[in-house]
Order: sequence, then structure tokens, then C-alpha cells
Amino acid sequence: MNDTVKLLKECNAGVKMGVTSISRVMPHVRNSELKTSLNKCKDEHAELGDKTHKMLLAYKAETKEPHPVARMMSDMKIRGRLMMNNSEKTVADLMTDGCNMGVKSLSRYLNQYKNASEESKNIAKNIIASEQCLNDVLRSHL
Repeated sequence: MNDTVKLLKECNAGVKMGVTSISRVMPHVRNSELKTSLNKCKDEHAELGDKTHKMLLAYKAETKEPHPVARMMSDMKIRGRLMMNNSEKTVADLMTDGCNMGVKSLSRYLNQYKNASEESKNIAKNIIASEQCLNDVLRSHL
């Protein structure tokens, strides 16, 4: 499998994880700025997910789901932390961790799949930029 497909699969799985995580914390958010920023990032991720999906179809490749254990651990962490402290500070802390993990993972994949197409690299960079932007907003809510 070529680097482009591998990178697109990782991007697709990453944005799915991001959209799911944001959706899980949204009911706990009352601050309008935070809600707007989370929704914007979720929409950007969904759009980039659609784009990666279409590109993977063009390569006759399947999308990749986030690893089931990673998904389960994320869900447990979100539910557990919000059960202990249902606050926007907790939401900001959880989402900061998620953004950092996404940036770290996608940066690793960009380095690993050096021969990927420029278009797929740009998608990965756009996801990273979206998560870094959200991270900047989240800091004021910690």
C-alpha cells in the first residue's frame, strides 16, 4: 500500500476520533465561545473526513476506523473525568489532551509517509492546524 493511502487512512481515523470526542463532551459545554470553537473544529474535521473518504475511494481503498481499544479508552476517560468533575475546565482539559495526541500522531505519520502525495500531506497539515487552533482556545478555559 502506498504512502498516500496509508496517510489518508490515518487522517480519516483521526478525524473520526476527533468528531466522536467532541460530540461526547458537547452536552457539558455552556460557554458560547467554547461551544462555537468546538463546533467549528468538529465541522472542519467532518469536512476533512469526507475529503479523505473520497480520496480513499478514488484509490480503491477502504477507510480506517479508529482502533477499538483507543476508542474505548477515550470514551472511558471522558465519561470518568466528567463524572468526577462535570465542568468546562474538565472538558477543556480532555480536549487539550485529544488535540495534543492528534497533532503528535499526525506529525509522526507525516514523517513516516514521506512519499505521500502533496494533497494528502496538506490534509494532514490542515487537521493539525485545526487542532492547534482549538488548543489555543482551550487554554483560556483550563
